Amino acid sequence: MTGAVIAMGIGLATWSGGASAAPAIVRHTATPPGLILQGVTVPAGAKMLYLSGQLAAPIGAPPPAGTPATIAQYGDTRTQTISVFEKIKALLAAQGFRMADVIKLTVFVAGDPKLGGKMDFAGMNDAFKLYFGTPENPTTVARSTVQVAALAAPQYLVEIEATAAK
Repeated sequence: MTGAVIAMGIGLATWSGGASAAPAIVRHTATPPGLILQGVTVPAGAKMLYLSGQLAAPIGAPPPAGTPATIAQYGDTRTQTISVFEKIKALLAAQGFRMADVIKLTVFVAGDPKLGGKMDFAGMNDAFKLYFGTPENPTTVARSTVQVAALAAPQYLVEIEATAAK
């Protein structure tokens, strides 16, 4: 099964603790409380899931074969971020995790040509708020967000790596 898991872009590590219950995962809030955490403490014995960077899916049908893909076919930064979080949500569920189990995100945002090559941090954050700090998922995460020169192909504006623990 490990080969299948790695082929999907997912790494899974589990540690066994002693007979007693493992201490809880501790989310360290920022001061004052903010959109993201200052950090997270994960105790020995926690089940960990590391997701590789995920990219957006096309909005409609995939571009025809041999046709270069465009940003318009994948959407703006906000739209791509939502697409990526939906992929992450599905990958987590397939391994028995939930979005509330996510403890760390690394977000790579490419510059948007419509914004003069600057990343759309507000668009990414707007989509982030649909998945974290909500009634469905009141938790938030430790997160790093960086602008990159480019991602795997020119149509992509966002790539997100996720780490979950429970």
